[in-house]
Amino acid sequence: MRKVSIRIKIFTVIATLFLLNSFFVNSIAKDVILDGTISPVELNGKYGYIDNSGKQIIPPQFEYADNFSEGLARVLINGKYGYIDKTGKKIISPKFDYADYFIEGVARVKNNEKYGYVDKTGKLIVKPQFDFADQYFTEGFARIKINEKYGYVNKTGKLIVKPQFDSADHFIDGIARVNIKKKYGYINKLGKYIITPKFDSAGYFKEGLAYIEINKKYGYVDTKGNIKIKPQFTKAGNFGQGLAPVKVKNKWGYVDKTGKLLVKPQFDEAYAFEGNIALIKKGGKFGYMDKTRKITIYP
Repeated sequence: MRKVSIRIKIFTVIATLFLLNSFFVNSIAKDVILDGTISPVELNGKYGYIDNSGKQIIPPQFEYADNFSEGLARVLINGKYGYIDKTGKKIISPKFDYADYFIEGVARVKNNEKYGYVDKTGKLIVKPQFDFADQYFTEGFARIKINEKYGYVNKTGKLIVKPQFDSADHFIDGIARVNIKKKYGYINKLGKYIITPKFDSAGYFKEGLAYIEINKKYGYVDTKGNIKIKPQFTKAGNFGQGLAPVKVKNKWGYVDKTGKLLVKPQFDEAYAFEGNIALIKKGGKFGYMDKTRKITIYP
């Protein structure tokens, strides 16, 4: 019994990590690369830095200090954020109401409730002017928002796609999902529609296909807007390993890119492939399916 219990606990952890990984992949999150050779430490209400041996590197002097990213760390001085190097030298003077980590040489900053971007020399490459801005750039673009509408800027600060969408996603392989008046479509990096907004919901393109919803039924389209699998499912997920999870009535199965059900609907839950396996749940128990469609259910 103990071995079974341990296996269940291990699989529960794996399943949780699988779901978290799936969420972050679909969210297109980027990792912040932190330098762990020196770390912030608080002493008597002031922050400084120590190395891994505990030796003081930068004396406590800041109202707040964060970890180093790409050679710089954000610090708070007199209520304003700036950046220092590992010697404690101020590289970017404290002048922002808020500041983020550097990611790929750019950091998001905020002044007077408006967002912009600064480079590692302290130059404002995009002056604070947006109601919202992404923390990082994806494929050279960041989403911004003005007056409740979303658009896109590039790293030079040029407004490439003017704010016009009710919601917008990151670019993936040159395509971004957008929403206008509760309808979803897709644009390219020029801001041109490759598929005009007409779907009730829509997913990301994976392996050349994206799930779409029309009149509460799900199907799939290609990047040219052609319906490749007609809307017929209760729910649908992304493709991976040539298969996608679909829900028929109350059970999940998997279809291929022609719409053929290769794995009959039998699961209480089914998820897209991450690598070579897909997480499934059947009879209240989790398991996985590999790319050969072999199913393993844990006790």
